Amino acid sequence: MKFGVFDHMDRGTVPLGEQYENRLKLVEAYDRVGIRTYHLAEHHATPLGMAPSPSVFLSAVAQRTRRLRFGPLVYTLPMYHPLRVAEEICMLDQMSGGRLDVGVGRGISHLELGHYGVDPATSPAQYVEALAIVLKALTSKRLTFEGKFYNYRDVPIELEPVQKPHPPLWYGAGRPDAVVWAAKNAVNIVCNAPARQTRAITDRYRAEWQAAGNPAGAIPFMGMNRHIVIAETEAEALASARRAYKIWYDSFMHLWLRHGTVPTRSYGATFDELEQEGNGIAGTPEKVRTMLAAQIKEAGNNYLACRFAFGDLTLAETMPTIDLFARAVMPVLAGVREAAE
Repeated sequence: MKFGVFDHMDRGTVPLGEQYENRLKLVEAYDRVGIRTYHLAEHHATPLGMAPSPSVFLSAVAQRTRRLRFGPLVYTLPMYHPLRVAEEICMLDQMSGGRLDVGVGRGISHLELGHYGVDPATSPAQYVEALAIVLKALTSKRLTFEGKFYNYRDVPIELEPVQKPHPPLWYGAGRPDAVVWAAKNAVNIVCNAPARQTRAITDRYRAEWQAAGNPAGAIPFMGMNRHIVIAETEAEALASARRAYKIWYDSFMHLWLRHGTVPTRSYGATFDELEQEGNGIAGTPEKVRTMLAAQIKEAGNNYLACRFAFGDLTLAETMPTIDLFARAVMPVLAGVREAAE
């Protein structure tokens, strides 16, 4: 079992520059305690995403850490020029000495795509072309490509990544069918779903992986994502989680409500509902590790992505969560992998 952090970088209650600096201090803590990867979401025109250009913030992460891997989850490829994405990937991988992990996706919000002039109806096909171009650019000295959305002829490629043939790839998987491509191409996945739904996805991934003749021990990461707040008492943890989650949830719903619609994938409207559905946990280290161990066994995942910072949680409130998670939760959960397989 390995551990990561997933960060929406949703709007807090401090000035934005201070929020960025506080997040970088948290990232330094993730580096110290042995978190594997820091994953940063990309969102636009919404308080859910105050880091709409992930590469900009991640360039600072590269300089403030030494062991921590990091990357976008995901680059919304239809919003980018594919060659620009490939160049940014190479820069970040070089700046970090080969610590970049790259999440890719087509964009979950048709509203955000529309603001960038991207047609949601054609974005899936555009994403497929863009990803093919990015991967080709990362492994070639010259690029020629003919497609419906992009055309290039003999473009010189001057940059290359440290990791060969390219940095590890990640993909957000919301249903079992979505993992067929991921398993075929050894792509890591993360699920935002309760344990039972996640189990259907990890079972399908294992089946596809083994059907291709791959060794079980080499299977990529199959992760699930959880909001987590830890304190010395359950009352303290729940008070912070309930207050901060309301702000996070309002940011999550903001753009949808502005347009009079709702997202296809939502969360409980309160932290108590979130915890009841299994997507969040707040409490003592004992409560958190007990609930997570049970969920991991049910879900069959080998990776856990944690949301430690969200809403108006302060730096002073989040640091103890990280410390208690590293000292009292990680060492126990690290041994749960056998039961999950």
